[in-house]
Amino acid sequence: MVEYGDIRVVYRGGSKINFRKPVISNDSRFLLCASGESVKVFSSVTEECVHELRGHTGQVTGVLLRPSNHLQVYSCSTDGTVRLWDFTDGILVRSNIIFSLFAHKLFQLVAVNLPQTPDQLVEARDLSAVLSDVSSNPSTIAFGRGGEYLASVNNLKMEIYFFKKNKSYSFSLREYTKNGGKNTFTCIACHPKDDCVATGHDDGKIRLWRNFKQKKEYTYSTLHWHHSAVSSLCFTPEGTNLLSGGVESVLVQWRYNQENQKDFLPRLGAAITHVTVSPDGALFSTSHSDNKITIIQSCVKVSAVIQGLVKGENVTTGLLVDPRSKALVLNGRPGHLQFYSLQRDKLLFHLDIVQQEYIHEAGLEQFEVVRAAFDASGLWLATVEERKQKSAELELNLKLWSFDEQTQSFVLNTTVSAPHEARITAMCFSQAADSQTTTLVSASRDGHFKAWQLGLPAHTDGTQEYEGPSWSCDFVGAYHGLVPRCCCFSADGSLLAVGFQEVVTVWNPTSWELLTTLSQPPGDVRNLCFGQLSCSKYLLGSNNKKMVCCWNLLTCSLEWSTSMDVSLLLVDSRSENMAAFCCQDGSTDLFVFKPSEPRPLFSQKAVCSGRVIHAVFTPREVMLESSEESSQWLNRSQLYFLTEFMDLLTFSTKAEEEKLMASSKQLVIDDTVAMTPFYLLLGKHRHEHLGNEESAERTPLPQSSVAIKELLQTPAHVLPATSFLCSMFAKSLLISVTETRSVT
Repeated sequence: MVEYGDIRVVYRGGSKINFRKPVISNDSRFLLCASGESVKVFSSVTEECVHELRGHTGQVTGVLLRPSNHLQVYSCSTDGTVRLWDFTDGILVRSNIIFSLFAHKLFQLVAVNLPQTPDQLVEARDLSAVLSDVSSNPSTIAFGRGGEYLASVNNLKMEIYFFKKNKSYSFSLREYTKNGGKNTFTCIACHPKDDCVATGHDDGKIRLWRNFKQKKEYTYSTLHWHHSAVSSLCFTPEGTNLLSGGVESVLVQWRYNQENQKDFLPRLGAAITHVTVSPDGALFSTSHSDNKITIIQSCVKVSAVIQGLVKGENVTTGLLVDPRSKALVLNGRPGHLQFYSLQRDKLLFHLDIVQQEYIHEAGLEQFEVVRAAFDASGLWLATVEERKQKSAELELNLKLWSFDEQTQSFVLNTTVSAPHEARITAMCFSQAADSQTTTLVSASRDGHFKAWQLGLPAHTDGTQEYEGPSWSCDFVGAYHGLVPRCCCFSADGSLLAVGFQEVVTVWNPTSWELLTTLSQPPGDVRNLCFGQLSCSKYLLGSNNKKMVCCWNLLTCSLEWSTSMDVSLLLVDSRSENMAAFCCQDGSTDLFVFKPSEPRPLFSQKAVCSGRVIHAVFTPREVMLESSEESSQWLNRSQLYFLTEFMDLLTFSTKAEEEKLMASSKQLVIDDTVAMTPFYLLLGKHRHEHLGNEESAERTPLPQSSVAIKELLQTPAHVLPATSFLCSMFAKSLLISVTETRSVT
């Protein structure tokens, strides 16, 4: 990733867990998957992340169990290294640096000889090309018969390479079938015991290839259930079943050699991207397009679901932070908002906003959540949902949600149908925490902005019925028929700024009086932000003419302006800092600055390729103590940004990286654990018996047993068999009897 001095752009929280096919441990207890720059180890029972293997400095592109040691796993990354891990303890065993992997424009399949040395950092230079012009998708390459041959598919060609013969055979298909279906290869799997290769195709068909050792005598049979492209294929370890998945969200289990018999597991929630099986055949897993992994028992029954940050095609709400839980909030499942904990890197829950059943049908227009905003306390949430049908007018709903302490979730309080006559362009709450009234402002393309206020609870006359607080429109504002495109409140809630195309207006939220208009160079205003803390007298804005302006609200004059094509401007509520993202030459640059200072605090070119579509400052749980001037802006808050490729990235300092690496390497027994018999056996504490004579005569439990020490401190992968340790461990638990028995 991009690195600048002490600061580096990293994947941290919300990374894709469906990027590559996961692997399941030999005993089916753990599931391992690539996640950003690390490998996550999940419990297949509790769904919790038990380890995170950190060390790579680029995106992890593959995970594979080590055949000679079932407690170790290989991982490869775009940083050019292959690393070996002990995943049960979360310890890095060895790093292999691979050279010359990107010398060609076309993808090649390369064999690498990894040196077996005790050194932790090893250079692997022994490379040899196996196949040329292979697909970049790992699902198109598979080994057969325990590594006897290798099969690869790309576009309309399949190639099978035999290692002992050092010979390959190629097989090609026509682009279209007689019925018009596309024959393009999409995935491949090899039978573990028979000479049979299964291939998936664009038209939903599966072909089983046989007799491919002689090119002219090959045969294939066809299976067909999927109506669209087959995305993944996998044989069970004994080869008795073939698993397939695609966009239908259905796992299909085919009986080998009895393909007319098949089982289905439907309604898995999203398109299947990967299918894998545990080495013992006890568990299956399916990865899905909504960044989810489903763990399935061999009886075709779902046993666990590991849900990552849901990443759809478009995040219309932007990135928000829930003031109460500090969770990241954005679009999730269709018609929902997702609450995601960045600290725990775990989805907390989905909030159903639309409250209608979503119909998966192409071309059908349905309600979508397009806007969302929290008030300063996190007690209120405002959402906007819309639906636009070709032959009908735009349907809009504004919903206000109150936080319920009992259910610890948001409950619908007020629904406003058609709050505006056109699409809503911006929405914000007054962020003054000590304000007597809660105010929400919405701006629309209909040329108006509306102020919504929370009314006081009222009792119904003559009865004991109680009506809770509700929202109503308090003011409708406009300016010379111009369209408002953005709005924001000052930190203390005393001012409201609304951008009407080329004009910035400032209003008094108490009396709704127009206080002033601010001049600026020509161009429609795209972003408005008030300064914070000591910079609260400044108002900043950017326009579509590549200009950034800063106004002094005390003098109502332009303080400074600069030429900069800012696509995103945001403010850190916990400091005076502001961040500006600028897109140019196919990448995005970042500038962090204070409105009162002419020199940026931090600037970095090309933080990512493409555009940054959304960003947000999130408060830190523990404040950093960085003394470096270039990284002090990260002490109180962390900046997350979402790229057009749906990658969630952030900035990390070297001190943070070293702290995370140290915590992942250290294996210590906490001295604060509860006082249990097992704790006493470790010899961490000497139990003193106080009481009557009977308790004083008891022999104390053994302290610091050699057998127990050896069992706990020796790495798991070098321990002898359990049967050998059992008798030694049992004897160490026995208490010697020194008393002599009296014979009667």
